[in-house]
Amino acid sequence: MLDAKIKQQLKQHFSAIKQPVELVLSLDDSNKAKELKALSDDLASVSELIEIRQANDVNERKPMMWVRDKTHATQAGFAGVPMGHEFTSLILAVLQAGGHPVKQSADVIEQIRNLPGEYHFETYISLSCQNCPEVVQALNLMALINPNITHVMIDGGVFSEEVAQRKVMAVPSVYLNGEIFSQGRIALGEILKRIDTGAAAKEVEQLQQKDPFDVLVVGGGPAGAAAAIYAARKGLRTGIVAERFGGQVMDTVGIENFISVKKTEGPKLVAGLEEHVKDYAVDIMQQQRASSISRNTLVEVGLESGATLQSKSVIVATGARWRKMNVPGEQEYSGKGVAYCPHCDGPLFKSKKVAVIGGGNSGIEAAIDLAGIVEHVTVLEFDSKLRADEVLQRKAESMGNIDIITQALTTEVNGDGQSVTGLTYTDRRDNSSHEIALAGIFVQIGLVPNSEFVDGDIDLTKRGEIIINERGETSMEGVFAAGDVTTTPYKQIIIAMGGGATASLSAFDYLIRQQPASHAEAERAA
Repeated sequence: MLDAKIKQQLKQHFSAIKQPVELVLSLDDSNKAKELKALSDDLASVSELIEIRQANDVNERKPMMWVRDKTHATQAGFAGVPMGHEFTSLILAVLQAGGHPVKQSADVIEQIRNLPGEYHFETYISLSCQNCPEVVQALNLMALINPNITHVMIDGGVFSEEVAQRKVMAVPSVYLNGEIFSQGRIALGEILKRIDTGAAAKEVEQLQQKDPFDVLVVGGGPAGAAAAIYAARKGLRTGIVAERFGGQVMDTVGIENFISVKKTEGPKLVAGLEEHVKDYAVDIMQQQRASSISRNTLVEVGLESGATLQSKSVIVATGARWRKMNVPGEQEYSGKGVAYCPHCDGPLFKSKKVAVIGGGNSGIEAAIDLAGIVEHVTVLEFDSKLRADEVLQRKAESMGNIDIITQALTTEVNGDGQSVTGLTYTDRRDNSSHEIALAGIFVQIGLVPNSEFVDGDIDLTKRGEIIINERGETSMEGVFAAGDVTTTPYKQIIIAMGGGATASLSAFDYLIRQQPASHAEAERAA
């Protein structure tokens, strides 16, 4: 199952195991069960502290593996074969069950350990989903800390009947005690907020008590990370407040235009960014969304949680999000056939008909990827021609199961109340209306800047982009901006990083030119 090179790497990693780990298997006669057994044997072969046992529960999903911490009677489950993006989740679970310390603060660990009640989580994933491992690993961590918490990762491709029965049409989909809990990426902090409401109020109080920053970066993507590093290197008191570290890059699969790195993936790049930021004394505040910005003596950033942060200068680097069609049915069927990540949700539509909305690079790339999974892909482009690179157009046209319709305006998402059944579009050439029967719709029509919280206080373009000059300055004194949220013309990772550095250096220049408060007050008194 695993080659010699991977086994050698695992042997080094598993040297950190300090206590017995039990792999409990529930198997049937399927090929997937044979793969899971082979994988278990390989894991056990590289550490004497890993042992394998067959489960006795006849009602268990099959194939299934429980990773058990025998010392503390905790466990995390994997239904299916955790390879692809979930291989890392499996290895981390084995290490944690083996007593290797987790990368969480003592406060978070204690919070998990003391959660009242019982929590039984199930997460449906696809092995090609780059968003799923963060959710799986967060819930595994909780399950391996607290014996009253269980978690099972379920490969939707293996347990397709379960997926159909529960009408799972987006991954990751998390169920808690049998009821839907969340869809899409959700971080550990957000999970804890939702099940431990008292912790949220305590966190607001802690945020309120923070001293003013010299530089507060709003947003944790490439622009925000670069800004924070440059500010911290100047010796400034620096903070980052963001919903999640990495921003939209976490949803990017292949990155091949980041200079000096031939090829990487979004989550891998983000992990490097976060590690780099943590080399400095940067206060990182995640799972926090900015709701307002204003200037008094200092710049004040209000958060949706109710807290307010103060800073001598602020850098807005909140990036952008996927643009929605804003047609009837889109919101109703979001996560029920309407999707925005073909890599994550594509495997759930195996052998079905789907549509891709948008004929730019992202749309045609999505169509090409989906064509290898689904029965048929229909691309609908509003313009009279595709806007994707010529090489992508040729690739799409060469595939036998992709149809392209130009001058098509999607007007409605159709469904049966539970899932998507198709869409309606208008042919802009003759204004005629048409319907297409579909199981899924993947929306790839560009980005919308995340600038709503500054609207009315900072000058924006009609598209909602923050207007900046060559120094990254905005219309509010002491507030700078960088990355995809701004008027910077090219929305690229490397350009966002450069913009973050520029904004940070400009903020430093702004701060050193400010008069000391005592001097300014003396002048006013005179």
